[in-house]
Amino acid sequence: MSTRVAVYGTGSWGTTFGMVLADAGCEVTLWGRRADLVEAVNTTRVNPDYLPGIELPERVRATTDPVAAAEGAEFAVLAVPSQTLRENLAQWAPAFAPDTVLVSLMKGVELGTAKRMSEVIEEVAKASPDRVAVLSGPNLAKEIAGRQPAASVVACRDESVAQRLQTACHTAYFRPYTNTDVVGCELGGAVKNVIALAVGIADGMGLGDNTKASLITRGLAETTRLGIAMGADAHTFAGLAGLGDLVATCSSPLSRNHTFGTNLGRGMTLEETIAVTRQTAEGVKSCESVLDLAQRHGVDMPITETVVAIVHNGKPPLVSLKELMSRSAKPERR
Repeated sequence: MSTRVAVYGTGSWGTTFGMVLADAGCEVTLWGRRADLVEAVNTTRVNPDYLPGIELPERVRATTDPVAAAEGAEFAVLAVPSQTLRENLAQWAPAFAPDTVLVSLMKGVELGTAKRMSEVIEEVAKASPDRVAVLSGPNLAKEIAGRQPAASVVACRDESVAQRLQTACHTAYFRPYTNTDVVGCELGGAVKNVIALAVGIADGMGLGDNTKASLITRGLAETTRLGIAMGADAHTFAGLAGLGDLVATCSSPLSRNHTFGTNLGRGMTLEETIAVTRQTAEGVKSCESVLDLAQRHGVDMPITETVVAIVHNGKPPLVSLKELMSRSAKPERR
């Protein structure tokens, strides 16, 4: 009997991961808010707004009914913008069976509470940590939708749950690894969006590969510092959910955060950049909550501070760069 999976969110990554699950043999129901998009998926096998030209497997269907989507689901995959999770999940949670595993595809930190997405899920759905999993890694949706080879990490405190999820999404082109370090995997996914904004800004300013390599490397260092302070395993940040995701997001034109940063670096205002950005660039809001998280744990994150100053405080990128470069010298290991 096929594993049934509900995917809440019909954006590019939610739809793509639904395709991966179906290719792995699962029966997948996508939940979407818009009736026209749901109808298009069911009648044409295509998500015209987010994955045009990509035919979805027959095992994928869509509905606007969150209760119908949850029926019989072994996994409920949550793929909405991070800052909308709490409100949405409060509506969906009553539909989930007590043993449904809740899977986060989201890479952000909640504004105000500074909570990771798994913590929001546990709180709102009243789910134990053993029932909450996250998926993170270098997963640019368009490439995976084209069935190009990629790897990722599925993490849960209960390793047997991670192994079940691994089986549910393992295909010839998508290779998931298991991990029990949920904190590290989530932080890697959230902070890399912030670093990608910084790298994009550098790109937009016309700076070269030395600058970008320095930002990526030191960005990984500050991510690791925060992770260790929060009890994560330092080795996680050298893996797919850390370095892997960071490299992909900082170097690809498919990255929303990198593209957003590039427009800022070219001199566009925040409002202008938001206006031309069609999909959510998680780092734009999460940079503030990541900085909040760092301050709560007493961790120095200068690149994150710089991104917040540029994105939200209107500081010119050139001024911010000079301030970043003029910081006091220190050993690399710190």
